[in-house]
Amino acid sequence: MNIKSLLLGSAAAFAAVSGAQAADAIVAAQPEPLEYVRICDAYGAGYFFIPGTETCLKIGGKVRTEGKWYDAYTPNTHIGTLWHTRAELQLQTASDTEYGPLKTNTEMRWDWQEGGSTKTNLLHASISLGGFTVGKEDSQFNVFTGYAGDVINDDVIGDGPYELNQITYNYDAGNGFTAVISVEDSNSGAGAVGANGEDSHNHYAPDAVAGVGYKAGAWAFKLVGGYDSIVEEGAIKARVDADFGVFSAFLMGGWNTDGSKLNKYANGDSIGQSWGDWAVWGGASVPINEKLKWNLQLAYTDNKTFAATTNVKWNPVKNLLVMPEVSYTNWDSINQDQWAGILRFQRSF
Repeated sequence: MNIKSLLLGSAAAFAAVSGAQAADAIVAAQPEPLEYVRICDAYGAGYFFIPGTETCLKIGGKVRTEGKWYDAYTPNTHIGTLWHTRAELQLQTASDTEYGPLKTNTEMRWDWQEGGSTKTNLLHASISLGGFTVGKEDSQFNVFTGYAGDVINDDVIGDGPYELNQITYNYDAGNGFTAVISVEDSNSGAGAVGANGEDSHNHYAPDAVAGVGYKAGAWAFKLVGGYDSIVEEGAIKARVDADFGVFSAFLMGGWNTDGSKLNKYANGDSIGQSWGDWAVWGGASVPINEKLKWNLQLAYTDNKTFAATTNVKWNPVKNLLVMPEVSYTNWDSINQDQWAGILRFQRSF
């Protein structure tokens, strides 16, 4: 074998080995592209797209702790200091459809009070689309008009029910006119009992709420009625709000279709007495500066129950609330009264 043949053979063998090694080489897989969280600003602040979907999610809630001195809702309850702590978690979703935004609202609440265990409550759980809402929310008898005042003890004289199942349609004309109609129930089926102990006779009929409202400039007016199908009575509320910049105020009146009875919408005072034929609420809010606001609410019924509450809401930093509140209640029919106080600390997110 001459030198030329040896070199050619060696080169061929080296090429064959190199080709085999190249064929067996492991190529590292390319990393998956990162999908960053995208802001979703179509439905307001705080929403972001759930990765891999076109659904937007908003996470919020609050942590609250407060000390209570006596009880504005019960006469002669000198229980001293009672400490109460609460946590809430709210999840809201929204996505676009040909009928408008498809939304959900879910809110969980956990309460702990001295001497007791933690209480869990599914506060809200609802679906909304095209003006319709189905699920558990506060009664439209309260939601449509707005709650009685910017105070903690706002329902010593009750202005309607809160958490219940409903099918609701809200209409907004875009020119200040709004309307609502709602089928609601929290007390149906076999064994349901009315507010005064009425036998339901295996009641299955829902309750009903309807209302109209109009807002123009600094003024707003709303009228709403509710019918309790077990008691077969109801209530009507009318409310006027005014915002003058340096302060805002409201006046609200309620009429009970049978003043001798309670019903779900004319739900009486804190010790279970009827309003009588009517009840009235009023209040004012005065922003002192960007961190401090003073609130007042007064309420009175035909049965001579009087309730007054005032507080100061102080936000030392964004999303932190410190609120001292003082309440006074007088039940003339039983010749009793009660002072009470609360000091609340709350962090919202």
